[in-house]
Amino acid sequence: MRGPLFYSKILLFGEYGIIKDSKGLSIPYNFYNGALKIDTHRTVTTTKSNQNLKRFTQHLEQLQKEQPSLVSFRLETLQEDVADGLYFDSSIPQGYGVGSSGALVAAIYDQYATNKITVLENLTREKLLELKTIFAAMESFFHGKSSGLDPLNSYLSLPILINSTTDIESANIPSQTVDGKGAVFLLDSGITGETAPMVNIFMENMKQEGFRAMLKNQFIKHTDDCVNDFLKGDVKSLFGNVKQLSKVVFENFKPMIPKEFHKLWKKGIETNAYYLKLCGSGGGGYMLGFTEDIDKARAELGDHKLEVVYNF
Repeated sequence: MRGPLFYSKILLFGEYGIIKDSKGLSIPYNFYNGALKIDTHRTVTTTKSNQNLKRFTQHLEQLQKEQPSLVSFRLETLQEDVADGLYFDSSIPQGYGVGSSGALVAAIYDQYATNKITVLENLTREKLLELKTIFAAMESFFHGKSSGLDPLNSYLSLPILINSTTDIESANIPSQTVDGKGAVFLLDSGITGETAPMVNIFMENMKQEGFRAMLKNQFIKHTDDCVNDFLKGDVKSLFGNVKQLSKVVFENFKPMIPKEFHKLWKKGIETNAYYLKLCGSGGGGYMLGFTEDIDKARAELGDHKLEVVYNF
């Protein structure tokens, strides 16, 4: 058995903000992907993935018991396949903010959910929200709390525009300029980040009035402006807003930025060669970079590994 491929995703804008109703924009990233397979040889890697799937299956059993009207699975088939050596064969790096658990959740739903909403249907707002709710409940096994957006993006393989927690739609993003100098890129921190501890720090900070005010008046405002600029293709305005967003994150989300990248982050803002922002929850993994001149950004970032994901 080999299931279809599910891709990684990049949340261009909206990390943390979407928890509090900011806009968000998420795009599929086809460079990384994963598929369900059955391995009869049982290597170390496939055994680890298989054991993880065994625990995930128990979570799905519990979910189906507690919320039968939300989602149901062909649990017997899933259990049999897990017993036969089912694993998720994935090139998506874990703890890097590009949706490794989201792709797995999408693959399991696609293969084992009964009465599933398919990509071929007319995807109304109601259906998208229903999918997002199902995926959030499934993915909570990995993160403690999930928005459900990563699996949704992976499942549909479409850009998703988040207007608020209850208003999402598939989006058309401007076509890439193949030979454009401007770029969105991934910067590898070289360390793995964990989502749950970062989200906990954020939730603790949310208890402070000053932090809440900053989130509403600065972080969410700049995030919303960035989403609008990106969708309109207004590159000049976009870079102004990304710079403001980068500053706000640097001043207020320090624990989410790996220490050894504080200098680089600041340097980008000061030189205007590039601007960095969080990719996912932060704490490690990838950071997202925006630059009007990719060659200049490469020169400034020296030995660091950049992966271009979108060209302006």
